[in-house]
This record gives sequence, C-alpha cells and structure tokens, in this order.
Amino acid sequence: MLLVKIHRDALLRPLQIVSGIVERRHTLPILANILIRKDGENVSLLSTDIEVQISTHAAIGSGKDIVATTVAARKLLDILRALPEAEVSLSLTNKRMTIQSGKSRFALQTQSADEFPTVAQAEHFSAKVELPQKTLKHLFNMVHFSMAQQDIRYYLNGLLLVVDGKNVIAVATDGHRLAFSQIVTEQEFVRQEVIIPRKTILELQRLLEETDDPVTLQIATNQVKLDFSDIELISKLVEGKFPDYTRVIPKAYKNNFSIGRDVLLRSLQRTAIMTSDKFKGVRCVIAPGSLKISSTNADQEEAVEELEIDYSGDSVDIGFNVTYLLDVLNNLKCDQVSISLGDANSSALITVPDDPNFKYVVMPMRI
Repeated sequence: MLLVKIHRDALLRPLQIVSGIVERRHTLPILANILIRKDGENVSLLSTDIEVQISTHAAIGSGKDIVATTVAARKLLDILRALPEAEVSLSLTNKRMTIQSGKSRFALQTQSADEFPTVAQAEHFSAKVELPQKTLKHLFNMVHFSMAQQDIRYYLNGLLLVVDGKNVIAVATDGHRLAFSQIVTEQEFVRQEVIIPRKTILELQRLLEETDDPVTLQIATNQVKLDFSDIELISKLVEGKFPDYTRVIPKAYKNNFSIGRDVLLRSLQRTAIMTSDKFKGVRCVIAPGSLKISSTNADQEEAVEELEIDYSGDSVDIGFNVTYLLDVLNNLKCDQVSISLGDANSSALITVPDDPNFKYVVMPMRI
C-alpha cells in the first residue's frame, strides 16, 4: 500500500519536527518509533517520550486509504537525509515499510499503531496565551541558559512560567544564578505559575521561528499545550515549589556602572583561558574609574585585563564563576549592560539599560 510519494524535502521537514524528542534508548522500545497516520492525503506524524508529545501534519498522502503504523524515527530520518533531493515513496506491505527513491530501496520493520502510547490531553485548560512566535521564543531565550541540568532539586530542571495581570514572566535558576524576563501583553490573566521541563523548553527553542505567526499556549493543572505552524506540542509539567524569585533579585544597590557588552565579553573570554575545568573563578576588582579582571590556575599562570569604566562608587573585590557571566553576555543582543553590586559577599545584578523586563542575578564565589 502506497502511503506517500513526494519530493524528499516535503517529507523530511515534518519528520525533523517530531524526531527531536525521540530518545535512542528507552525502557519502552516502541518509543524509538514515530506514529504515522494517513487519512487520504492528510498524513500526521507523532512522537512522544511519555513526558512530551509532538505532532504535525501535512497534505502529502497518496490514495484514499486510512492506515496507521509506527517505524523507527532515527532510521527513517537518516535514510531520508542520505537520499538525493528527488522524489521518494513510502509504502507498507506485511508490516514492512519500504522507502524508495530512484534505484535506492530500504525496508524497515514496523510495529502496530495500537501499541504506541500517546499523552492524554487535559480536559480543561485554565489559561490561554496568544503571542507571536518570535516573542515567545525571545522570552524563553532570555532565561533558558540558567536552567539546572539533572539537579536533585527537580523543580530547578525547568523554566518557571508565570501569567499575572498583563504580564507573561519566565524565570530560570540553577541555584547559582537566576534569569528573569517578562513581556507585557494586551491580554489579562489570573495569576498562575507552572514549571515547564527543561527538555520541552529546549525543543521549543528549536521549533519556534522568528516570525509574527501566532503561537497559542494553554495551561492546565498538569500540562501545557502549544499550537503553532501545524505543530502541536503537549508537555507534562514539573511538580514542586519554585524558589521565590522576587526575594532573589536585589533592589536598591548603590554601586552601579554601565559597560559595553562586547568589550566585557571579550575581556572575560580572554581571562577564562587561564581558568581550569575544575575551577572557573575570575576575580573582579571594581574601583573608581576602573574594572580589573584576573584569573590564575594551579600552574601559577595568570591573566589580567584592565578596563576603564565610568564609576565613582565603593571599591569592591569580588569573584564569579566566569561561565555564568559568559552565558548571559553571549545571550544578550544589546550594546551596553548595567552592573549593580553590593559588597564582595552579595550577588551581582546585570540588567540592560532602558529595558526593565530583563534581570540576571549571579552569586559571588570565593577566589
């Protein structure tokens, strides 16, 4: 039975959309597969890892048959990528899927669609947010690098999304630094907080595009659902209580200065060369008119950078993990950053001049 006969790229794109979350190793072997459903010319592809589910559809089917099957996602993707840009066909015979293009032919085993587990959609969504794709992508992009990875405090392994009044807020922290970003919308929301898993956020960063095309985000008690560009993504939420970010963000620091983002970034990159994998600390000495950045390592090697700054506050001698500073500076797109400090034992606040919607807090480290 012929399922699809179309140019390779028309099949490759929807397959790439759903295959991002497919793990190579699973306790359930069928989760290495994607579910393909064909109803006439409409073909839908679906993948899940039980926590996240992505589906998309395209009008690429051949014939009027209704059929469903599952096949290994990575193998099918690798085959299509390796084939030349030409017409390709998928057909199903006796539980085997044949992929053919020109004189190339591959046969893959399939498994029954009835055995494929799918994520049940929540019956009731309590909040609905509609934004341009590029706006939501930007919101996540401003904070995602601060999410924890495999922390035993599982509620840190994700992103806090808050809808409150007209604000949509994203917060991420790994306990050492915290990133806060918000956007103001025309919509009005009753306050709600949910923690979206790290894997879901990274997948959304891959799938969301820099366009004004809309994305609809719906929030339920145990899941979020996003619809955009023929894609539906459903994700379970992380249970747990996220730290109170309002208490972490410093207020009314009197030691402030602004500096060129690129100038500071290049200096930190050079200073980081002398740090080691085990110790990423750099020392920053801020004094009226100057910022001195230095690092040393176990071999008694050192790097020193001196920058002129417009500063007349207290002298502060403070240490930071250079990776945390590089992460935020690499991620920002502005010309200038503002840095606010208390003392050597207080966290630093990095903001963007004229943009109250972004804040980055980084804890000091002993040097």
